[in-house]
Amino acid sequence: MPEGDTVFRTAAKLREALVGKTLTRCDIRVPRHATVNLTGQVVDEVLSRGKHLFIRVGESSIHSHLKMDGSWRIGTAKVPAHKVRIVLGTADATATGIDLGILDVLERRHDQDVVAHLGPDLLGPDWDAHLAAANLIAQPDRELAEALLDQRVMAGVGNVFANELCFVFGRAPNAAAGTLSDPLRVARRARDMLWLNRLQVNRTTTGNTRRGEQVWVYGRAGEPCRRCRTTIKMDNSGDRIRYWCPNCQAA
Repeated sequence: MPEGDTVFRTAAKLREALVGKTLTRCDIRVPRHATVNLTGQVVDEVLSRGKHLFIRVGESSIHSHLKMDGSWRIGTAKVPAHKVRIVLGTADATATGIDLGILDVLERRHDQDVVAHLGPDLLGPDWDAHLAAANLIAQPDRELAEALLDQRVMAGVGNVFANELCFVFGRAPNAAAGTLSDPLRVARRARDMLWLNRLQVNRTTTGNTRRGEQVWVYGRAGEPCRRCRTTIKMDNSGDRIRYWCPNCQAA
C-alpha cells in the first residue's frame, strides 16, 4: 500500500532515471492533458511531499498521487495499456505511471499550492515534530486512527502506519486522540517508522524483515498478538480497515 515511504522511494528512483536528461517521449493519457508534449525538454527535479510526487520539466510540473493502487515503474512495464496514465522516456530510460489516482500538469512556479494544506512532511525538510504533535491533539475527541491518517496533521502516514502506531502506543484505533499521554513521542515514532522504511522494499514496523514478522497487527486479523497472544481483531465497516489487539490496546 503506497504511503509516505513508498512515495519517497519512488521519487528517488524517478530522480535517478530522469533528472538531467532530455525527454524523448512524453505520452500523457489523461484527456485534459493529452495534448501536452514536453518532448525535448530537460527534467530538472523530482520532489516528494507527503504522498504527492512532482516531476519538474522546464516551466511545467507533472503532479501525481498514487492513491491506493498507483505506481511508477522504471523500464518496460508489462501491464494492460488501459492502466497506463503516462509514459516519459529519455535516451536510456522509460518511466511509466500506472493507475495513478491523480495526474495533472501544473505551472511549475505554483505546483506547491496543491500541497499547501498538508501538515509537516515526515520525510521532508519541513518536518516539525512539535507542530505535528500539536496538530494530532488539536481535536482531542477525534479518533486516533482518523487523526493519524489526516494529511493536514502530518504528511505521509497511511493505513498501515496508522494501525501500527496505535498498537505501539497501546491505543485502539477508535480511542480519542486526546488520551495520548505524550503526542510528541507519537509524532517522533511516526517519523522514525517512515524514515527506517524510506529506502527498503520490505516494510517493517517491528524491526524484523522476515516474511510474516514485519508488522504488529496490520493484516493479521485472527492471528495471535505478538505480545500477549490475544487474537487480533479487524473492523472493515468504515473507509479504512482497522486492526488491533483488544488486550494490548485501550479503547
